[in-house]
Amino acid sequence: MTAGRRPDRSESLGEALLGKILDSAHELPPHLIGPLVADVLDRLGGRRPQVLLQDYGQLVLVPLPGEGLTGGEPQVIDDSQAGCCFLDAVAVEVPQEDGVRVHLPLLDGGDQVGVMAVTLDSVDDDDRRLLLRISGLVADLLVTKHGYSDLFFDVRRDEGMSVAAEIQWSLLPPLAMIMPRVAVAGILEPAYDVGGDSFDYALNGDVLHVVMIDAMGHGLDAATMATVAIGAYRHARRAGIGLSEIYDFMDRAVAEQFGPDHFVTAQMLQLDTTTGRVQWVNAGHPPPILVRDHHVAQRLVAPTTLPVGMGGSEPRVSELGLMPGDRVLCFTDGVVEEHRSGGEEFGEDQLIDCVNQLERTGRGIRAVTRALSHTLKRARGGQTSDDATLLMVEWRR
Repeated sequence: MTAGRRPDRSESLGEALLGKILDSAHELPPHLIGPLVADVLDRLGGRRPQVLLQDYGQLVLVPLPGEGLTGGEPQVIDDSQAGCCFLDAVAVEVPQEDGVRVHLPLLDGGDQVGVMAVTLDSVDDDDRRLLLRISGLVADLLVTKHGYSDLFFDVRRDEGMSVAAEIQWSLLPPLAMIMPRVAVAGILEPAYDVGGDSFDYALNGDVLHVVMIDAMGHGLDAATMATVAIGAYRHARRAGIGLSEIYDFMDRAVAEQFGPDHFVTAQMLQLDTTTGRVQWVNAGHPPPILVRDHHVAQRLVAPTTLPVGMGGSEPRVSELGLMPGDRVLCFTDGVVEEHRSGGEEFGEDQLIDCVNQLERTGRGIRAVTRALSHTLKRARGGQTSDDATLLMVEWRR
């Protein structure tokens, strides 16, 4: 380089496009995310850009409105190229007469926000790399701006939602988390009328903390109890105490607030993601199921204590060493106690059969959990008179 001559620091096309998103992100109103995405993809030579968000029932992908974005009807997740991208969290390219339609997953910490789609004349590795980075920034924008507006909620809501369900959805963490050592995926039914079921998790250092609860009853009373139970769990978890002490804290919180005639069943787990050692306390829940080598290996039957709020004795903490790839499935009683149209209870044997069938597909934890919930609902004849919640944890090492 000639002495005294400064290096060329002009932006490449990719830097300019990513920079446009980053430079706009801080003060960008939520309703202008769509136009920003459309502008960036247009500069890349893209046509018919779309941002598709999953509905709360995880059945369809709904186009986000916005100037420059392509609208259209919702796309069925189980019967569309966008749905394939969504389920497997991989880019899907579809040759068309005027180019290539590219679908990219909108991922935030492993949680699938939706899908970004655009048509290009042709696609090379540089395009793919840049599009993936753009989709990552768009996913982060959608998650960040979600708390400032009802726009994304309204897009995702495919039908009317009860007040109790509104409360429960506001409590939930992201439905999935995919990390190098551990993955979590959950789903609630009925999505628009859930009342007493909820779950929570946190990855603190090397330890994954998980809870699943089922508050007695339905509607607002159940949602209120669930709110107190989850709040007490988070408070106790953040205090750094053990599972038995967490149970005691939740028990006292529910009893003091609602009295002796109200209770919440609960299941709490802690997984050491470095060793695979999992500990759990069961307070009135059905026992979890261990999935190993893509089939159900056993039901994790262990000592239980009384549901939260009933003053149970100090619970025994059960332990198990997981193998790499093991999955632990937790579920509420609404999954197995629902009666099919013929009057027979659905039961755990039927649940295990469904798990084995879906595990043979070898799909990721998020896709399996979603498919399992929908399969179970169909097997019950579409009936969900009680909340039916699934939560699956995978140790990946």
